[in-house]
Amino acid sequence: MTRPTPARSIPARPASTRPPRHVLVLGGTTEGRALAAALDGRPGLRVTSSLAGRVARPRLPAGEVRIGGFGGPDGLADWLRAEAVAAVVDATHPFAAGMSHNAALAAAATGVPLLVLRRPGFAPVAGDRWHRVPSLAAAAGLLPGFGRRVFLSSGRQGIAAFAGLDGLHFVSRSVDPPEPPLPRSLEVVLDRGPFTLDGERALLRGHRIDVLVTKDSGGAATAPKLTAARELGLPVVVVERPPVPGGVPVAPDVPGAVRWLEQLPWCVDPVG
Repeated sequence: MTRPTPARSIPARPASTRPPRHVLVLGGTTEGRALAAALDGRPGLRVTSSLAGRVARPRLPAGEVRIGGFGGPDGLADWLRAEAVAAVVDATHPFAAGMSHNAALAAAATGVPLLVLRRPGFAPVAGDRWHRVPSLAAAAGLLPGFGRRVFLSSGRQGIAAFAGLDGLHFVSRSVDPPEPPLPRSLEVVLDRGPFTLDGERALLRGHRIDVLVTKDSGGAATAPKLTAARELGLPVVVVERPPVPGGVPVAPDVPGAVRWLEQLPWCVDPVG
């Protein structure tokens, strides 16, 4: 008779003593907050979001948050080393070219993997009257030919580019008040997106806008102004976004960023 095999206990796998992998999200955008929320609380991960501090009352993401600059690429590289950062996701605004440049230099200096999380830009459709320009200065040069009343939806930090256009009346919208130099004739609308199509129609009509100036920031939160301008037949001056630093991978959305993290060599367990 064959004797039954004695039962044996299998010892439990010891809990991992490996410190959590630290992911730095350079944020300040809707995508940055969504990525932090997707990663926060995942086993084996520590998430820190860094905000530039340019908005007085920013929307804070989930997880750890730091506010303020790093002191250029060398300062960021020092921070990556000191905080044992395992990966960086640049989810800054598409026009935050300086921060993206610094992140690329710091990642190269430290060997830390870097991804740019960058939403797709706006795409024109039938009926749009778009005029693409490479800079805010170029946009300012076009405006006198489009009428006198301008809706300036390009961010408060770029208003100085239009300060010398004394013959035009500007309506500017931003979260916080802009700082000088400013155009002589300027109305400031303090508001925070997302914005509705009805609201954008009312703004353009109420202020009798002749032309819209916007950056190609992309995203659904600010797209209704383009639809409203199309319906009213208004010209739109679109400032093209700066390029992503060369050699850096790009994801168009949060799921893509999560997949990139999952494919890193240190990521044994999926993060999403």
